[in-house]
Amino acid sequence: MGILIVDDSQANLFVIENILKRAGYDDYLSFTSAQELFTFLLKEQPLEIGKQIDMILMDIMMPEMDGIEACKRLQQYPHLKDIPVIFVTALEDSNKVVEALDAGGIDYVTKPINKTELLARIRVALRLKYEKDWHIEQEEKIRNELELSMHVQTSLLSEPVYKDNLLLKASYLPAFKLAGDMYYWHRINEHRYAAIQLDMMGHGISASLVCMFISSVLRDSISTYADPEYVIKELNRWMNSLNDRNEQIPYYFTAIYLVLDTKEKTLEYVNAGHPTGFALVNNTELKELSSNTCAVGFFEEINIKKSIITYTDSIQLLLCTDGVEETIDQHETDGYEYIKNIASSYWHDSKSKEPIDFILTKKQQVNADDDICVVLIQATSKGDLE
Repeated sequence: MGILIVDDSQANLFVIENILKRAGYDDYLSFTSAQELFTFLLKEQPLEIGKQIDMILMDIMMPEMDGIEACKRLQQYPHLKDIPVIFVTALEDSNKVVEALDAGGIDYVTKPINKTELLARIRVALRLKYEKDWHIEQEEKIRNELELSMHVQTSLLSEPVYKDNLLLKASYLPAFKLAGDMYYWHRINEHRYAAIQLDMMGHGISASLVCMFISSVLRDSISTYADPEYVIKELNRWMNSLNDRNEQIPYYFTAIYLVLDTKEKTLEYVNAGHPTGFALVNNTELKELSSNTCAVGFFEEINIKKSIITYTDSIQLLLCTDGVEETIDQHETDGYEYIKNIASSYWHDSKSKEPIDFILTKKQQVNADDDICVVLIQATSKGDLE
């Protein structure tokens, strides 16, 4: 429907309508009051009506509801607030004109109306409207693509494992729709599981795309040979291959990769520059899974030697990305010591409770500035995992 004209004077409406007709603007509607305008705008299917309006030509001085009040009211409706409003006024009070523009108007013309000036301002307003609509459409496409990418990324994460003697579970809270954190585990055989938690440099689309690429490489590597030293070397090789084709800032990630054998009661792991993980062994001794090599992708060659932990009755593993520790640090608490203290006790109710809820409050989770990922693994030889 193009242009809406609002003026309590029939004579002014007649003048504006004729100017528009002669200039080729045939798609317009006229109203004699702001109330009539809102009755039209807010009738059935208001969202569709809002999309079809290119601009509003509005008189300032009108009875009951003037143009300034009407413009303010337009700003209260999300589907109407972006419609350009040009004020058409006989007022010579510059303060009133400023008030009208502050209310949301983009321009104004004075009465008596100059045809050339009015049409010039209409053309400018239409160009701005079309450009804004184009950007809104592109933003909507990007939002939809981000939503799809988020679903794809989330689908790559592993489902929890609940068995009598084994639990693998994770909490995953991206700061944005797409994240650089990832976790994954793979059942090697009846007694062995491989698992990884990694944190890609950066955030957003680029980090998540590299993360998804590494996820694919990881699956192939584990299926070939799950040994921690082999897998981390393979990931490093692929990261360097990716960085060779990347002329921007090179990518890297930190990670803890491990293989848990519930039959032999061993844990083999490599910590590649990742925050320290914790292993509660036999419910009595807390061992740190400290970094034993550099981040993956830093250097072409990476010197790796896996570490091994053994247990007899049970083991509980807690892995956190740096976003967890940083969130705790914001509350004037040493994040590392806080996590270490929590990891030193066995986590009961782990099947019914999310791992992150053992560490952070709901408020802390919501206010976190970085991606958050917590992985919890519990294994027992007794087959009575709580």
